[in-house]
Amino acid sequence: MPETTFLEGKQKLSLDDEVFGAPFNGPLVHECVVAELAARRRGTHATKTRGMVRGGGAKPWRQKGTGRARAGSSRSPIWTGGGTVFGPTPRHYTVKVNRKARRAALRAVLSVHADRGSIFGLDAAGFDAPSTRTAHGLLSDRRAGKVLVVLGQDEANAAKSFRNLEGVAVLAAENAGVADIVGAGTLVASPAAVDALSARARRAREEVSA
Repeated sequence: MPETTFLEGKQKLSLDDEVFGAPFNGPLVHECVVAELAARRRGTHATKTRGMVRGGGAKPWRQKGTGRARAGSSRSPIWTGGGTVFGPTPRHYTVKVNRKARRAALRAVLSVHADRGSIFGLDAAGFDAPSTRTAHGLLSDRRAGKVLVVLGQDEANAAKSFRNLEGVAVLAAENAGVADIVGAGTLVASPAAVDALSARARRAREEVSA
């Protein structure tokens, strides 16, 4: 069974071998990362077509006899201030990924951190009150690249302690996705968060039987 050390000392945190000992599947992880990042896009961009732009109801000049090109509206797309042709409209970017695939991708990225020793435990109960100084001291010798701190629901003091540190992101276990975990150089998780991540990533019974 894989293990990791706590930031606070030499105490060990046991990791589920099914979740943190899985092989890495690059294409599957890429698929889930693309889907997660696409789902975060708001998709509220919009432009006005010639029918939406104000004005342009009257014909600018008569059809013939002026020597100029014929024109029926000053809101034409070829006029300054006119409408937009084939511009973006509000839409969603959601891409469906099967539940089994999401679980397998989550196991893969968690196993990468366990394999390279970049995951550490955190005793969130030790934060009686928010303390950024304490949080900085815990990470001073352990961080490599961007740090992702994953915590349980009732660990607000620890979350407030880490959230102001540069290069450190704090997420609840239920909100930590494959893109967040694979993009972090160092993963820090409380025992409650490790249990929550393991529950999300563990194979369902029908997957095992299949």
